Amino acid sequence: MNDKNTPFVYLASQSPRRRQLLEQLGVAHELLLPDAHEDAEGLEAVLPGEAPARYVQRVTGLKLDAAMERLKRRGLPPAPVLCSDTTVARGRTIYGKPADAADAARMLRELAGTTHRVLTAVAVQSGRARRTALSDSRVTFARWTPAQIRDYVASGEPMGKAGAYAIQGRAGAFISHISGSYSGIMGLPLFEAAGLLRAFGLRV
Repeated sequence: MNDKNTPFVYLASQSPRRRQLLEQLGVAHELLLPDAHEDAEGLEAVLPGEAPARYVQRVTGLKLDAAMERLKRRGLPPAPVLCSDTTVARGRTIYGKPADAADAARMLRELAGTTHRVLTAVAVQSGRARRTALSDSRVTFARWTPAQIRDYVASGEPMGKAGAYAIQGRAGAFISHISGSYSGIMGLPLFEAAGLLRAFGLRV
């Protein structure tokens, strides 16, 4: 556990990648994960006609609302809470986490040989004050053969990842170009996150 005399943040995310990126910033943190009764996945439902940027910012806000309730309910020491959410989009089509292997293969077939956006929203709240930021990057995939898609899906890596891939994993071999934030594509844009945390007085 963190020494409560040391400034720290609560990270309200189950993603090991976000924890790794926060460690990269040198920020002391503790996980603030959902209780068993919380429907964390249900917060990620897309509203009809919702634009990708609006969607990812709204979901991040809902996740932060839930985390603040959790903090209060558990009677934990006050500290800033950081939340983040990532989505992949082509045009107005949102690619969230695949439901199963077949869904992952479908997403990869549609994204192969194209350029798509990776949008990651970040929000930090301390007390009543909340600050937000949005990272908007572009990723270009080379073409994938059906066998390559099949092998990648079989590796299990696409599951639990927006757009059914992890840039830091095997999918990196098929990415010909990126524009924007590599860490944002991973799930926590370090530049934006650092700015938000500094605004709440943390040393980054």
